[in-house]
Amino acid sequence: MGKEIERKFLVLSLPENLSGITMRQGYLQPEKERAVRIRTVEKDGSKKGVLTIKGMGSESGMSRYEFETEIPVPDADHLLTLCDQPLIEKTRYKYEYDGLIWEVDEFHGVNDGLIVAEVELKSEEQQFNKPDFVGDEVTGQVKYYNMMLLKNPYTTW
Repeated sequence: MGKEIERKFLVLSLPENLSGITMRQGYLQPEKERAVRIRTVEKDGSKKGVLTIKGMGSESGMSRYEFETEIPVPDADHLLTLCDQPLIEKTRYKYEYDGLIWEVDEFHGVNDGLIVAEVELKSEEQQFNKPDFVGDEVTGQVKYYNMMLLKNPYTTW
């Protein structure tokens, strides 16, 4: 059982020559106190299922409890049909910069046009440099939570 500490930013423009993975995800229990997420991840013809449970976030929105485990793909596909609709669809890219890995999510479907970058940190106080393509910080802004993008999709803002 671990604690996830990350900061989230808007992306000004997608860097070139990135290869990504395709994700579909939904929520069986989309609440701020706890979220139960189901995800499928596809890359190069390979697919896996993932179950994630997240606890309530800290006051800053930077950290929260996270448990994640791989589950069989048929189970993940079935559980996605039970999730609130629409599902979150996105391509995730990894970008290494200044010793840290940035996860850049380009959303599709009802959230098309939204691109965010997250960096996972060892502590909330950790200092870091941002790549040039990273813009304004949106850490803790509820409307950018994947769970909230189901209820209020980016294309409706």
